[in-house]
Amino acid sequence: MSVRNQPTESASHRSGFACFVGRPNAGKSTLTNALVGQKVAITSNRPQTTRHTVRGIVHRPDAQLILVDTPGLHKPRTLLGERLNDVVRTTWAEVDVIGFCMPANEKVGPGDRYIAQELAGIKKTPKVALVTKTDLVDSKRLAEQLLAVDRLGQELGIEWAEIIPVSATGGKQVTLVADLLVPLLPEGPPLYPEGDLTDEPEQVMVAELIREAALEGVRDELPHSIAVVVEEMLPREGRPADKPMLDIHANVYIERPSQKGIIIGPKGSRLKEVGTKSRKHIEALLGTPVFLDLHVKVAKDWQRDPKQLRKLGF
Repeated sequence: MSVRNQPTESASHRSGFACFVGRPNAGKSTLTNALVGQKVAITSNRPQTTRHTVRGIVHRPDAQLILVDTPGLHKPRTLLGERLNDVVRTTWAEVDVIGFCMPANEKVGPGDRYIAQELAGIKKTPKVALVTKTDLVDSKRLAEQLLAVDRLGQELGIEWAEIIPVSATGGKQVTLVADLLVPLLPEGPPLYPEGDLTDEPEQVMVAELIREAALEGVRDELPHSIAVVVEEMLPREGRPADKPMLDIHANVYIERPSQKGIIIGPKGSRLKEVGTKSRKHIEALLGTPVFLDLHVKVAKDWQRDPKQLRKLGF
């Protein structure tokens, strides 16, 4: 047995924060979930679904990698959009490494360039280019994309610490991403207890899971217009200790009365489906049976109203 592989007392442990950036729907949340190994950030094939900084925590013997999932940076059209962009920039300034996600199946475009220009202004933080969704392209297309990403860095004066092709859904090179991010973190003890996967309050995560289910299959005009607030989460009284039940009451907010029918569906069928789907994920997250009570409410033009934004947690 070689002595070199024995862990020594002085073996350094690293811990720190990494964030994934990229256009909306570039695969940031899916990669976060794949690295953590459990559903932490919400994923949806609709752009612009992540609104909270969800941290996923990757525990390794030699390191603790804390992933901060920011909203996609985009040219803002509303007050909410501006606030989300501020959140992104603040996050970039505070992390130890930035991973820039660009999907392999889409050409590097103006949206990527817009983000890359912003990144070029952040000098000290190391940047890793992640070419995501590699399972959707052949090797020739992937090679072209890797070269395009390298060129983008050269043009804007960004020195990529690494360029990594990855498929989070196919599980290809996910471990490699962690292997290459860890050396870029500062040395230090773990920042979170073993076993913690995220520091998001449970209520926020529950709201996100409901929102994800509500987004599935609805028309294009709705994604930005849905907000979910969990009003209360209470253990049901009088249940035996070995058969607990959690009562969750949540409101789904939309901006206009006309959108109510879309969310509720004929005879309430769509809302029921949203409840069934999100309840499964919530029970998996909390490890307990759940009774979910959902109501749809109108908060008129909430994305443009500072008071409503505050009320809905932005």
